[in-house]
Amino acid sequence: MSDVAAVQQFVKKYKDLKQEVAKVIVGQDDVVNQILISVFSGGHSLLVGVPGLAKTLMVNTIAKALGLDFKRIQFTPDLMPSDILGSEILDEDRNFKFIKGPIFANIILADEINRTPPKTQAALLEAMQERAVTVAGHHYKLDLPYFVLATQNPIEQEGTYPLPEAQLDRFMFAINLEYPSFDEEVKVVKATTTDVKVEVNALFSTAEIIEFQNVIRRIPVADNVIEYAVSMVGKTRPNSTSAPDIIKQYIDWGAGPRASQNLILAAKTHAVINGKFSPDNEDVQAVATSILRHRIIKNYKAEAEGISEKQIIKSLF
Repeated sequence: MSDVAAVQQFVKKYKDLKQEVAKVIVGQDDVVNQILISVFSGGHSLLVGVPGLAKTLMVNTIAKALGLDFKRIQFTPDLMPSDILGSEILDEDRNFKFIKGPIFANIILADEINRTPPKTQAALLEAMQERAVTVAGHHYKLDLPYFVLATQNPIEQEGTYPLPEAQLDRFMFAINLEYPSFDEEVKVVKATTTDVKVEVNALFSTAEIIEFQNVIRRIPVADNVIEYAVSMVGKTRPNSTSAPDIIKQYIDWGAGPRASQNLILAAKTHAVINGKFSPDNEDVQAVATSILRHRIIKNYKAEAEGISEKQIIKSLF
């Protein structure tokens, strides 16, 4: 199949996928879109939202619709790296045998990742980056496609271990989950307080997802779009000559080169789901907020004056 035909097929399947997810998830269109862009771009996402907004249900539904193996890991302060990676045990013949941990799945929901100590966070983040784990000197490859969706509860800070900035940078998107609107909440309550069970059908296979990921990577991007993305990221650095006043005033640290790479990859996927064969500046702008949000570090002045990341990022367009 040619790449043009593959893109056209992907657009059609993507629409069906959104309808399949909408059987269970009411509204949250932007969030679902960003999670799916992240999956097809081969990145990972950080979901920030208060409890009870159906984060687990959303990821479980998306995993079912994509036909992928899904595991949920609830992070706690006493969780050890071996609890998520797996460990070696002695079998009945007194040979060491490796028992795989929950990290061996296609989609991992790392629930409340900021509740676990840095040692366990690092074990997960290595798996995200390398798509492989090392246990007792043995290297184990993880099955592709591999996608980690970590959640953070923004309310509680007591007894938590916030992810350091260098670790946050490994996530392609930081997605903010808002409360549903009045009408959406009415629909949610109607749908979840009856005994009707909704079946979600698998629309993809792992091989198809990997193929679409490769097609998206092959999409050509005009030099001016790449330059636009790189200059946007460059403007977030306060010591840069191109940085606007708002950045110099309110930002301590800007985004690194990983942000530029992710902007282009996500813009390619955003273009494809909208039926375009090459991304333009609008596609870069559409994904910029979630890609840059967790990569810029505000100073105390921005906090004191209530300046949000969204306002700062909008000023770069």
